[in-house]
Amino acid sequence: MKITRIASVALFCIATAHASTRSGATATDGIVSHITRVRVPSTAVAAVGYSKRLHALEIEFVNGAIYRYLNVPVNVYRALMSADSKARFYDENVRGKYRSVHVKPRRE
Repeated sequence: MKITRIASVALFCIATAHASTRSGATATDGIVSHITRVRVPSTAVAAVGYSKRLHALEIEFVNGAIYRYLNVPVNVYRALMSADSKARFYDENVRGKYRSVHVKPRRE
């Protein structure tokens, strides 16, 4: 049986959430990111990263919050990076349109 890319990403997310819950963490603790984020000029968005393999967009906000948006096409990432206003693009094209999970920063 073939598993589509979307289904495999969904299974990965479910398995990750299940594993973190079983290890004593709660679902709201988030995931640890290994996606490289690039600083961007914005009053609300501090940095943006994208994983082509996972089709995941990560946004770090100036308040320190980091969210991963799932099943985001690469063209949305590219449009965000070229937008004059990252915050406006985020509000109009990402926020509320894609499922998101909270990300914990990687420990250095």
